[in-house]
Amino acid sequence: MAVRVVCHDLTKHFPPRTLFRGVSVTVEPHSLFAVTGRNGAGKTTLLKIIAGLVPSSCGVVQIADGGRILSLGEIRQTIGMVAPDLALYDALSGLENLAFFAEVRGVAAAREQIAELLELVGLTKRRHDLVATYSSGMKQRLQYAHALLHTPSILILDEPTSNLDSAGAQVVYGIMQRQRQHGSVVYATNDAREVALADAILQLD
Repeated sequence: MAVRVVCHDLTKHFPPRTLFRGVSVTVEPHSLFAVTGRNGAGKTTLLKIIAGLVPSSCGVVQIADGGRILSLGEIRQTIGMVAPDLALYDALSGLENLAFFAEVRGVAAAREQIAELLELVGLTKRRHDLVATYSSGMKQRLQYAHALLHTPSILILDEPTSNLDSAGAQVVYGIMQRQRQHGSVVYATNDAREVALADAILQLD
């Protein structure tokens, strides 16, 4: 799918404060789109609006495949998101977490596909360990595997490498380049290395 994200005149108010006003951008297929700006400028909120998790105060987000606007149900299957507040189940293993989320999403993810995702994020050797024993960086890697379970066209990342060491960061950069082959990545960051990867940049004041 050639999925495109178009934001029309987005504004978000948290009275008495306005986070941002009049944001109009297009995220093209096969691209990396970075959202940057000072802390508190609304980067995370904008990502959540694009993902359909938070309503905008004004404006609209349209996600389209070619010329066809996708329905809310289709958008849910089109977007994968990695953010610090996404919960994992500590009482389950990494493998069991992915199998559970696949079932909840209604994704026919075979054990082989899950194994491939665990290998992609570097958790194969720890796949049977409880997530409670994972470091914060390992949990973030597992969140990436979770976000990719349904092969989303749009991958949304909030601070992509915030809890990761250099090896983990390289895993994420590889995932981002892999994603652009069949979709796009929208990510919030103030990391100069990550901003430099982008094809297009939105600066929030």
